[in-house]
Amino acid sequence: MSIQVPGRRGLALAAVVTAAVLAGCAQEAPPSAPAPPPAAPVPSVSLSQKLLEQASAYRAYVDRAAQISPAFTDGAAVAQGLRVGESYQPDQLLRGAIAYGAVVALQDPGFREGVRTYAKDPDQRRQVAYEIMKDPAYTIGFSGSAGAAGLVVNAFTEDGRKLFDDGKAVKQAAYDVQHFAWSKAEVPGRDARLAMAKQLSSMPLEGSTDITAKLQQAVTGAEPLTLAANSAAPPYTPLVVRSMAVAALAALGYADDARLEQVMPLTAEPHSAQCLNMSKLNLYQCLAVAKPHYEDVFCLGQHVLKDTGACLLRGAGAADPDPPVFDTPRITQVSTTPTTKRPHHRKKPD
Repeated sequence: MSIQVPGRRGLALAAVVTAAVLAGCAQEAPPSAPAPPPAAPVPSVSLSQKLLEQASAYRAYVDRAAQISPAFTDGAAVAQGLRVGESYQPDQLLRGAIAYGAVVALQDPGFREGVRTYAKDPDQRRQVAYEIMKDPAYTIGFSGSAGAAGLVVNAFTEDGRKLFDDGKAVKQAAYDVQHFAWSKAEVPGRDARLAMAKQLSSMPLEGSTDITAKLQQAVTGAEPLTLAANSAAPPYTPLVVRSMAVAALAALGYADDARLEQVMPLTAEPHSAQCLNMSKLNLYQCLAVAKPHYEDVFCLGQHVLKDTGACLLRGAGAADPDPPVFDTPRITQVSTTPTTKRPHHRKKPD
């Protein structure tokens, strides 16, 4: 049998066919997959400048009022003490207390990181923020919440105790100063003094740039506050829960200036507001009938310092030093836990 060897022309034709086949295969190869988009950056922990200023105003008032000295030497000193103590607007003081409580809650590393776990995925972060705004008690389900609650409870308890104890000392001075003739003289311009109390009670508090800057550093973690407290298990009061809710939103990046309007409803708490407003009404009634200076001292000690301090103590859930005017409810159950379940009520945050 003979074997035919292709000629030069046949070899050339075979090469052309092979090249055509290979070219066709190359054209049919799938294109390479595009590079995945970069992951969305995790937002930083942030709290609106407005809320920081409110927290600063609260901190400044408590520190200032708790330093009112019971060692009165004349009517002018009593009048000055009244001006310092009565100079807060109840709703604003409450907003500042919750904002300050949020800063305090963020000082617990376990709580901070427990919330930040849900900040990595944009959809989950948005969902969790929505759940907190819908129900602040949702915050109790985060890891580390007991530690944060302990810090908040301790902070409000200390502040309330400062005011209450100073009020006790000032109230006692109302009896002690009666040994001096000046204390029995009638307060001049009593109507104007009552009008001033109402005016000062309607004016917004102001903090200080130093306190505001310190709180800002604490929020970012650059310079944490020096706090110590034991963990606190539920039940928690609404004041504590709302403080933790604002802190959780800050940890998710949802409490900045752009979302302030959505966060502000969490800084209103009706039970503490009722207590603070009652303190003011009792003060006005006391000043309306007080005549000598020592009676003004009593009004200052009882209805400015003790009553305001008692409101903070009740808001913290601490043992009430005086019989309460009304009961403060406790939140014992978590309505939901952090999840990605799709909501169906309120509009989600932007």
